[in-house]
Amino acid sequence: MPQGVKVTSSSIREKLEDREFETLSEFATKARNSKGRRVEIEQCEIRTCFQRDRDRILHSKAFRRLKHKTQVYLSPFDDHFRTRLTHTLEVSQIARTISRSLFLNEDLTEAIALGHDLGHTPFGHCGEGVLNELLKGGFQHNIQSVRVVEILENLNLCRETIDGILTHSWGYSPRTPEAQVVQLADKIAYINHDIEDSIRAGVIAENDLPKDCIKYFSSVQSKRLDKMVKEIIDNSQGKPKIAMSEEGWYFTTKLREWMFENVYIDSPAKLEENKASRLIKELFYHYCEMLKPVCPETRIPRVVADYISGMTDRFAVEKYKEIFIPIGLRGGGSEEYLFKLASITNSDEE
Repeated sequence: MPQGVKVTSSSIREKLEDREFETLSEFATKARNSKGRRVEIEQCEIRTCFQRDRDRILHSKAFRRLKHKTQVYLSPFDDHFRTRLTHTLEVSQIARTISRSLFLNEDLTEAIALGHDLGHTPFGHCGEGVLNELLKGGFQHNIQSVRVVEILENLNLCRETIDGILTHSWGYSPRTPEAQVVQLADKIAYINHDIEDSIRAGVIAENDLPKDCIKYFSSVQSKRLDKMVKEIIDNSQGKPKIAMSEEGWYFTTKLREWMFENVYIDSPAKLEENKASRLIKELFYHYCEMLKPVCPETRIPRVVADYISGMTDRFAVEKYKEIFIPIGLRGGGSEEYLFKLASITNSDEE
């Protein structure tokens, strides 16, 4: 750019959008071609629409609450176990690496990744399962994540971001390659970090993992993760569909199925889930009764599901204690007895 030419802030977004057309893949989703928002707003002077989506998600209350929501291990005291927030950050990192390598839209990828689990319940998939039983029509965290961004916090995101959040769960068909990337990155992230957490917890040992999977991917966490990511990148170059090689996907799927059989469904990691399930059910019934005088009966279960799904693990536990655990009448503080003991001791010495 010639010296003396002033770049106005209003031109920054336009230059970023121009650069997307110059540098990104023909299959990448361009911000300028976005299908827009439910309610159109004035364009930002310095950020593309997908960058704004990312920032709106990052500053949402639902995103902050992820730090105290279960990934696999309920309310762990060990700070090194993953939470729903650290899972989300790992998904984002993996997805961004893949998108950058395939010259896809990294901003859209990051927005989807950061928002994909905003609707997750306390106590992980255990909480999701309970609400799915209690709520007419069922409860799925991906659909709830969309409800969070569209209704509960009204973030007014782009349609491409919302589609990616909805379709990150298996069984859905993402409309953009960036959403396809997040769908795969989510699986890669939780398979690998849940293996690491399960080994740390003593639930499984490294040698327990399927031998053919170890041989293909390596037993070393970083090497296994690296190979999975490269499998996607190498197999998706210059293609509209993002996918692993058939062989890589076979072993990834086998490892995922092994984790369901040995960790996710029936293992010491699940011992506290019966308690968590009972806790959520009791809270659900209690809040439904509370709302009867003030809310149409047909709407009550939906309102209560929104409230409970937004809770963190520890908030749900504290509300349960507050509502159902009796607290004895408190008289004088324990400090008074401390001083009384001191006076008794002094008297004895005299």
